[in-house]
Amino acid sequence: MSRTVTVTGHGSATAVPDTAVVRVAAVHRAAGMAEALSGAESARAAVVAAAGDLVVSSTDLSIWPAYDNEGRKDGFEARHALTITGGDLEIAGALVGRLADEVGDRLQVESVSLSVGDPSAALTEARAAAFAEARVRAEHLAGLADATLGEVQDVAEGAGAPVARGTELAAMKADVGFTPGQTQLTSTVTVTWALTQAARTWNSSSS
Repeated sequence: MSRTVTVTGHGSATAVPDTAVVRVAAVHRAAGMAEALSGAESARAAVVAAAGDLVVSSTDLSIWPAYDNEGRKDGFEARHALTITGGDLEIAGALVGRLADEVGDRLQVESVSLSVGDPSAALTEARAAAFAEARVRAEHLAGLADATLGEVQDVAEGAGAPVARGTELAAMKADVGFTPGQTQLTSTVTVTWALTQAARTWNSSSS
């Protein structure tokens, strides 16, 4: 029965985020339900207009009774959640400032997510590092077993999730700028090698 060794290696690479996803909500409070919905729709239209050529997608629409600070019913509040994608960091920064100016108090900025638009180069680097680590570990194990590595029998990969490092959001007045920091992308590679018997050196002496 042939012998094998299976080892898992981990590798990582960093990339600078260059794409932003802006999540906002258009909100409006009014005495009646219809007025609240109409106001939220007006705010949504203002968001779409401010976004220009960027892609705007509705993610949720809700309406509920509103109450004042003393717990008394005070009309209705409508909320239309939206996601804006397609811009780089500079475009997204200008967008947030423009939304604040044009939508005003009816705007809620929920989050701005920074990501790497094309992570393929960083993932290739991470994958190569993972395979190299697996080979080093396999060679060590093979040596402990008095063997050497033969041909690769099997390879399986499981890519890890990106991890943001140092990503910051900086704001001043209505102008918004992003400090992208770095995103770490990881890869996990499991490799199986055949093991071959290590060559032995025999010393002989004549009597």
